[in-house]
Amino acid sequence: MVIKKLINEPDRVVRDMLEGMELAFPEIIRLDPQWNNVYRRYKKPSYKVALLSGGGSGHEPAFAGYVGYGMLDAVCAGHVYTAPTVPQIYTAIKEIATDAGVWVFFGNYTGDLMNFVPAVEMARREGIKIDYIAVNDDVAIPVKEKRRGTTIHILVHKIAGAAAEEGYSFEEIGRVARKVIENGRDIGVALTPSTMPTTGKPTFELPEDEIEFGIGVHGEPGIKRMKIVPSKELAKLMIDKIVEDLKLRKGDEIALIVQGTGGTPYMEKFIFYRDARKYVEEVLGLKVYVSWVGEFITSLDMQGGRIAILKLDDELKRLLVAPALTIAIRIPPPNVIS
Repeated sequence: MVIKKLINEPDRVVRDMLEGMELAFPEIIRLDPQWNNVYRRYKKPSYKVALLSGGGSGHEPAFAGYVGYGMLDAVCAGHVYTAPTVPQIYTAIKEIATDAGVWVFFGNYTGDLMNFVPAVEMARREGIKIDYIAVNDDVAIPVKEKRRGTTIHILVHKIAGAAAEEGYSFEEIGRVARKVIENGRDIGVALTPSTMPTTGKPTFELPEDEIEFGIGVHGEPGIKRMKIVPSKELAKLMIDKIVEDLKLRKGDEIALIVQGTGGTPYMEKFIFYRDARKYVEEVLGLKVYVSWVGEFITSLDMQGGRIAILKLDDELKRLLVAPALTIAIRIPPPNVIS
């Protein structure tokens, strides 16, 4: 089988990708020569809390795209759709540890729990002040404790990262990260499966006239399979699911995140955003304070979309729009915005 991908050796896709990122953005990140770990170019002062995240590759720009000022200090990149290893994570923790402590954020997946938690425990035994949070925001899963980590994971990076830059204490960063998860939900839909770059094969099968409603970021099954419907109907179905779970009310201020899943054209993303925005404002009476439209946590070349909503208060609003300089998120200080 011929694999039509812009790659070299399939087994080197992650390393080659990270080397390309470092070459393109050397002022923001540096790549560990031994491990597939990406670090902030300039280490954070010892009196500020450091932040680590990571997971399987194939979700770009997550996670290495969020390393830099105002967000993460390091990311551990696993193989495609595979958690990073315990030694790899432990190495990253040791590299970025500060006197103020280290927070570790990862998605609520079996592989990540199996590898991140032991690495955290190893570091704790060595005297590093450290803790972790497994992000669980995918509203497609009924039981909250079993929910997968999806788009709200990225908002945890942004808001906790801004808090760390402001000098929040270790305990306060944990509090604000949990507040993001408590007030944020996500749901996705797949129009097509993703294709593994190592094999050229799809991760699941989906009939041409059907979509997977509630899809996971690795292609995990959703709530149901259904016939394709127009964008505005799909946006309503997805938003209703989130609004019901968050118990949002008319007048609530929100961040509205609309994204593709890796292979979705921008034309379709903006149509999808238009329909989502009109529904939350004109029908539900919610107030959109911030919008993100683009690609934030993808599924290789899958075509589809995700919608996430974060209910905001004054603290979350301030931290969400605070300055950041990463590959994927760049928010300049207010005085340089025209």
